[in-house]
Amino acid sequence: MNYQEILENARTCMGPYCKACPVCNGKACTSQMPGPGAKGTGTVAIRNYEKWQDICVNMDTICENGKADTSFEIFGRTYKAPIFAAPIGAMKLHYGDKYDDLEYNNILVPACADAGIAAFTGDGVNAAVMQGATEAIRAKDGKGIPTVKPWDVNTLQEKLELIKASGSFAVAMDIDAAGLPFLKNLTPPAGSKTTEELAEIVKAAGVPFILKGIMTVKGALKAKEAGASAIVVSNHGGRVLDQCPATAEVLEEIVQAVGKDMKIFVDGGLRSGVDIFKALALGADAVLIGRPYVTAVYGGAAEGVATYTEKLTTELADTMTMCGAHNLSEISREMVRV
Repeated sequence: MNYQEILENARTCMGPYCKACPVCNGKACTSQMPGPGAKGTGTVAIRNYEKWQDICVNMDTICENGKADTSFEIFGRTYKAPIFAAPIGAMKLHYGDKYDDLEYNNILVPACADAGIAAFTGDGVNAAVMQGATEAIRAKDGKGIPTVKPWDVNTLQEKLELIKASGSFAVAMDIDAAGLPFLKNLTPPAGSKTTEELAEIVKAAGVPFILKGIMTVKGALKAKEAGASAIVVSNHGGRVLDQCPATAEVLEEIVQAVGKDMKIFVDGGLRSGVDIFKALALGADAVLIGRPYVTAVYGGAAEGVATYTEKLTTELADTMTMCGAHNLSEISREMVRV
């Protein structure tokens, strides 16, 4: 199965919102929420994609001839490439009836592990979502990262117990999910967290803690103060706040502020191995890719995930070779032009 066949298969079963476009750039879905579009004007997802395209790579092949090594080490584990599948939830609401959240994670988690990367899993108001996600991770020897919403303290404790039982090597919280409608006006309250509250959650997690949804230097410094081991520079695909910057626009300044103190991941509009190279050159340690992995699952299940991951990894390796980087540590800022 090739990537074109995956797209064609996905178009037959993706529901009314996602069009399984040749390139997932946010233009077909725009403000089509609750589908896979963005909030308000729907322009943030488009901006995420376009800002990566504004960055050029600097070709230089006057160097030692050798194969590019895309391998990536994080928290004591080594992966084929610095790529993670991003957490996606509410599958039937957003992407049609083919899979619910449990079925999606049962395909995605082992398929990513078998492809040499790892998947972040989502969370939801249905307790079975986290239960199913953590069970899928446990069944794959902890090779996945459960992502918990910023619930109230008691709910977080219950979910963290499930996460600990999964043996996952890290845990994440998408703190920007405080802007999602289903998290508002809950009893007990859920949503934004103070630095002190986050510090308690980080301590309770017991494994490296990844805070997703950081878009400013100030936010990154708060994450550092709370004890996060990593952050994800992310605007939630434009789904929680309209007219905010693209992740490519803020990544470098955040890296300069906290890159020596924690791992920096980034998501939002990255769609090729060339885009991944650009993110690494701007200082990111790894990237998260969301919606295209949904297309890969709907269009080809585990084989779709393997095919898409291989496509990204091959494109990254080719870009590294043409820019004179033999491994990830050799990718530098001078290899891109902003």
